[in-house]
Amino acid sequence: MKRKSYLKWSWVFMVLFIVLSILDIRFGLLGIICMTVPLYHALRGRGKIHCSHYCPRGSLLGNFLKYISLGNNLPPYMKRKTVKNALLTFMVVMFSISLVRAGLNVERIAFAVFRMMMASLAVGVIMGVVFKPRSWCQVCPMGHATSLLK
Repeated sequence: MKRKSYLKWSWVFMVLFIVLSILDIRFGLLGIICMTVPLYHALRGRGKIHCSHYCPRGSLLGNFLKYISLGNNLPPYMKRKTVKNALLTFMVVMFSISLVRAGLNVERIAFAVFRMMMASLAVGVIMGVVFKPRSWCQVCPMGHATSLLK
C-alpha cells in the first residue's frame, strides 16, 4: 500500500510548535511527539517512513531552504555510521542530562525538550544552507535510531 506524503505542508507543525513554545514553554512537551512517532513507525515495521512522509523538520528544511541552499553534497564522512552513532549518542546524553537537571519540574522538562528541538533545527538549517536543504535528514539521530530498529 502506497502511503501519501505530507511533506508539502507538515512544516506547519514545526512552526506551530516553535510559536506555541515561545508563548508558553509548557508546549515544549509537544516535542516529545517528534521524538516518539518515528520510533513508533519503526517498531510497527514501517522503517523510516516518518522521515520520508511525515517529518515536520524535514518538511521545513526541504520547503524553505531550497531557495537559499548552496546545494553542495554532504561530505562522505558525515554519512558514516560512526558519525551517526556519535551524534545519536551525544544528543541522547545531552538530553538525558537536561532531563535529570530538570527534575520533576514540568516547565524545565518542556524547556529541555524545546532546547533540544531548536538545537537540532539550528544545526539542520546551517547544514541545509551549506549543503543540500535536507542534509540534516542524512545524519538525523531519530532517523538513524529508527534504522537501527529494523
